[in-house]
Amino acid sequence: MVSDGARVIILGSMPGKLSLQQERYYAHPRNAFWPLIGGMLGFDTDTPYRQKLAMLIRHRIALWDVLQSCYRPGSLDTSIQGDSLVVNDFSTFFRRHHGIRAVFFNGATAERLYRKHVMPSLSAEQNTVFLHRLPSTSPANARLTLQEKLHQWRLIRDYINGEE
Repeated sequence: MVSDGARVIILGSMPGKLSLQQERYYAHPRNAFWPLIGGMLGFDTDTPYRQKLAMLIRHRIALWDVLQSCYRPGSLDTSIQGDSLVVNDFSTFFRRHHGIRAVFFNGATAERLYRKHVMPSLSAEQNTVFLHRLPSTSPANARLTLQEKLHQWRLIRDYINGEE
């Protein structure tokens, strides 16, 4: 999900089973993504999905995943089979969306996959965007509280407001 005016992109690794079934980003009810984004942008988590996406567009935030496809029994990133990875085409993405100034990773796996499989295929200019890993919003990442995660996720606001 991206608009022409996007300044940042938040990358996950690959949608979980429920998200794929519902064709919605971060559909698992215990995933902290929408509570974090809602807390940061000022909307309620009960907001209908289409309105949540509209809020992201309004705030110049794009969502995507590093992987286009992979084999993964279940939804845990640790179950992704390394020989099944198909990476999204970021070279074309950055050519089309040259306003992107920062890439934020939703967790360590998204960052690792991007650095290993995407960065080598990008031009020198495309590799100049700011990269930053944020704590995963997955329910499997319970070491931080929602407030602790929100404190770190608020860095995104600096980039959408042009304060980078």
